[in-house]
Amino acid sequence: MNRLTDWDGDPDAMPLEQARARIRDFLIPVDGTETIPLEVAFQRTLAEDVIAPMNVPPHDYSAMDGYALRIADLENGISRFELAGTSYAGHPYPDSVQEGRCIRIMTGALIPEGCDTVVMQEHVGVEGKSIIISGTLRSGQNIRRAGEDLQCGAVVLSKGCALRPAEMGLLASLGLSEVKVTRKLRVAIFSTGDELQQPGQPLSPGQIYDSNRYTLIGMLAGMGVEVLDRGHLPDDVTAMKSALLEAARDADAMLSSGGVSVGEADHIRNLLAEIGEVALWKIAMKPGKPLAFGRIGSCLFFGLPGNPVAVMVTFQQIVRDALRICMGQQPAAGLMLRAICASPIKKLPGRIEFQRGILARDPQGRLTVSPTGAQGSGILSSMSQANCLIVLPESQGNIEVGVEVEVQPTLN
Repeated sequence: MNRLTDWDGDPDAMPLEQARARIRDFLIPVDGTETIPLEVAFQRTLAEDVIAPMNVPPHDYSAMDGYALRIADLENGISRFELAGTSYAGHPYPDSVQEGRCIRIMTGALIPEGCDTVVMQEHVGVEGKSIIISGTLRSGQNIRRAGEDLQCGAVVLSKGCALRPAEMGLLASLGLSEVKVTRKLRVAIFSTGDELQQPGQPLSPGQIYDSNRYTLIGMLAGMGVEVLDRGHLPDDVTAMKSALLEAARDADAMLSSGGVSVGEADHIRNLLAEIGEVALWKIAMKPGKPLAFGRIGSCLFFGLPGNPVAVMVTFQQIVRDALRICMGQQPAAGLMLRAICASPIKKLPGRIEFQRGILARDPQGRLTVSPTGAQGSGILSSMSQANCLIVLPESQGNIEVGVEVEVQPTLN
């Protein structure tokens, strides 16, 4: 093997799993809590266990439109029941139901006193103010029991839980209008480079538009953090140093893009070493090898690559879970699937690689995947086209059609 052309490794680059473990050693969940209205709690982190103060549902309710009756009457040979009234959702029948009688009942309505079974309306014959039952029923049929969803005194949600729509609904079903959460993680972001121009402004020769900052804003938006957008920094050491120190005072973590490679104008890593601590630099992954991680005081620092695809991939593979831990959450287990390559994939051994792919099903129902096309880390359109990342291990070389690979559905 010709090392220069058949290997894509770097002996100074840290394997991805080792880098993740190194980063975890620096992560401390934020302190401080607040009580907020439930309607604004999406993606916030529970600061304490939630104990159910009541049963859900609080009473026995009908699961069907039909008729509520006593199963003992059927067992005693009664098949014709006199209709005594109706129970609606929110407007229950007020009296006890006597022998040989039934109640017309709607889905979600309270089971009347004396009744223990609901027969579906499709399974009865109606004659005037009576119904006739010809089949068999079992006690408790079509009844939603009190506490079958949540039982009073049970731990419903645990401290550290991220509040998604389902969790917000659970809390509301318990009658809770407020929830105690950890304070928001403050994350400062900025991009670096003299070549960057802001959208809406004309480009000068040699300039490109700053896309990375907007990508990061979007990726952070659904996490429940407070984003401190510090804009764009030129390639000026003094200005960068001042901006880093200011962000370190205001934020729990900061994300920059660009300036972490080995070029003469790549100042971020050296500044981090000067005013803070560099815990790692260069990860054996593609895209995203030049990633600097450390801290300035108590503020975590993630120096992401400048190429836009590398920004997204390093955020997905490294930054997102690190921020979740700082928020007091546990990282979600990543979903990995197996799919058959529908087109060949080029790769050199030496580092783990995340290629942008399109996951689909073939006529036989099997999962297949194909790269989106050119895999350069500057081709941001490939991330827009992709619905997954093809995860290729460090030792993997080229892959032929028909070979199974691991794929990771994209989260952003």
